[in-house]
Amino acid sequence: MRHRPASTRAWLFCALSLLGVHAAFATEYVITADPALSTVQFTIADVLHTVHGMFKVQSGTIRFDPATGAAAGQVVVDVPSGNSGNPSRDHRMHKEILQSQTYPEAVFAPDHVTGTFSPQGSSELQVHGTLTIHGGKHEVTLPANVHVENGVLKADARFVLPYVEWGMKNPSNFVLRVDEKVDLNLHLVGVISRAAS
Repeated sequence: MRHRPASTRAWLFCALSLLGVHAAFATEYVITADPALSTVQFTIADVLHTVHGMFKVQSGTIRFDPATGAAAGQVVVDVPSGNSGNPSRDHRMHKEILQSQTYPEAVFAPDHVTGTFSPQGSSELQVHGTLTIHGGKHEVTLPANVHVENGVLKADARFVLPYVEWGMKNPSNFVLRVDEKVDLNLHLVGVISRAAS
């Protein structure tokens, strides 16, 4: 049996060690949302009171690599499901503002995640991506509080959507004054797993 020179053995050891380190940090995760538990909650103020409501999440799958921050996938929101508890107000919201028959989906497509992700416990992350809504595409960064326990992920990403600035109608009139921005909270619940190599 031939023995490799010490220098060759040392080089092989270093190469294998580096490969091991790369493998340890090249773990990609997949999040599959549960539409029954995931929602987008909204809050908008007018001069008389604050309106609260909710949209349903239609589907959601996100892949990301904590080592590089690279992310892909999408979360699809069912726009016609929007409900504030007032039928006449909701009818106007869908017909005049969201035009949900024409634009039935809002889609968030992440492309990069920053922050330290913990596969067990809580993490504070910044999720950058593109939000497609009402026919327009907008670059956004969502601050997200993420908690993982036994393979179940719960995340809350809050952000302000300037709907008038993005081309949607302002519902204000001479009696009613409504804020031109709406506060949104994407509440995502799903299963997280390591992606297949």
